[in-house]
Amino acid sequence: MSSLQGTTVLVTRPVHQAENLSQLIASAGGLAVRFPTLEIAKLTDSEAEQVVSVNLATYDWLVFISANAVTMHGYYSDSDRIKKFKSLRIAAIGKSTALALNKAGYVVDLLAENGANTEALLAMPELAQVNDQRFLIIRGQGGREELANVLRARGASVDYLDVYKRVMPSIDNAKLLELLKQQGLDIITITSAEAVQNLLKMVGESCKQHLLEVPLVVVSQRIRKIAAEIGFKRIAVAESPSDIAILDTVIMSVTGGECGRSE
Repeated sequence: MSSLQGTTVLVTRPVHQAENLSQLIASAGGLAVRFPTLEIAKLTDSEAEQVVSVNLATYDWLVFISANAVTMHGYYSDSDRIKKFKSLRIAAIGKSTALALNKAGYVVDLLAENGANTEALLAMPELAQVNDQRFLIIRGQGGREELANVLRARGASVDYLDVYKRVMPSIDNAKLLELLKQQGLDIITITSAEAVQNLLKMVGESCKQHLLEVPLVVVSQRIRKIAAEIGFKRIAVAESPSDIAILDTVIMSVTGGECGRSE
């Protein structure tokens, strides 16, 4: 397969999550340039104490926001702590999060049938009537508030458990800047709002306009809106955050097909 022959694609996923997408791009004939705009970082010792000391027995639901939330929670806390509370129900946002939970030995009680975001999970009938139920949302620091706000409006009690930080990596941007100046970058993949915001900062003012001219593939309408507000003009939205869906949208963006939703 050579759908991306001669195409250079910027992969902005964190280092530990970039391999599969990069390999898929290469298998389609493209050149994947890895430039992580986010790093998943450990908590400080004082912050990590919260993870270990939280009283899980007081909650009805644990909601894992991402695969990183699963991995980093396991880094600080023995998974048997969750398993021993038989009444705890576990919800996951997205199939990759559910897969990470399964690999960690957890049974996922609720996964959105359609979509891989907060809105899709909230649309599930199991969360329509949650009056007096207690939720613990396991996430990275500074995540979205939509899930907690809606659950509280429906009568639930909601707490957060932050298990990692997102930081902007300190890496050499010389190769990327040269690609931009030479118009050698054909498309950029973005999987979070923070990733596109960090990318702009990491490129700097000298190449900002070159960056904004490059087409984007993003994974949600929310990210598309943020990227458009920043100044990107050509944005295609993948059907899901999966690497396969991102690849399909990259291919269709390059070849002029109809996959994905362009704006």
